[in-house]
Amino acid sequence: MAFILNIETATPVCSVALAEDDRIIALLESSEEKSHAEKLVVFIEEMLSEQHLSVRELNAIAIGKGPGSYTGLRIGVATAKGLSYGAKIPLLAVSTLETMVQSALQKIKKEDPAVMLDENAILCPMIDARRMEVYMALFDHKGNRKQKDTAVVIDAHTFSMISPDQNLVYFGSGAAKCRELISRKNSHFIDGIFPSASAMVSRSLQLYRDNIHENMAYFEPYYLKDFIATTPRKNILIRSTK
Repeated sequence: MAFILNIETATPVCSVALAEDDRIIALLESSEEKSHAEKLVVFIEEMLSEQHLSVRELNAIAIGKGPGSYTGLRIGVATAKGLSYGAKIPLLAVSTLETMVQSALQKIKKEDPAVMLDENAILCPMIDARRMEVYMALFDHKGNRKQKDTAVVIDAHTFSMISPDQNLVYFGSGAAKCRELISRKNSHFIDGIFPSASAMVSRSLQLYRDNIHENMAYFEPYYLKDFIATTPRKNILIRSTK
């Protein structure tokens, strides 16, 4: 039995999930923008208190490593490293785009749109990187990676290398940029997908069991590109528990 605390802060959503093996026993999330510094530690303390656990009783800390927001990643990684170091437990790193793929696969399976999950389908998670740029990668219909994470400026030719006969499934905060620009047939959009810590659970458990963890002295977030200051926007709060 392993207790793993999963943290994902690469986007405006601050998400924390506590898992016992592959079973989620607690989940707290907020989409209040720029609230990570305020919410993250509170979520962790509240979650552990409700489950009558201390950090030292955890088996590992898993952090979403990016790509994504510079500030969000910095706060999440600093918190995860501090907890791991203080409790002397492993630090695990999970790709944020891979987490989004797991969220999408769970939603597709639940809603059962079979046409989107044929063996040639391509999954494309996208994180908004401002203006017309996104962080993205390509995965096959089972969630296996086909392309490394990259920062791409979206235009009408972005996906010209993919056969128009293949289903291409876009999702995430950057996917809206494709709706008007991408006119290829067999394009599908899934709304409501964000990198939730709840979708990290299977991957973090696998990393823990395979003893694949990070060197806390040298681990850094995967920013993918340099930090650019932006103007804050109004926030909306979401809070959920399981």
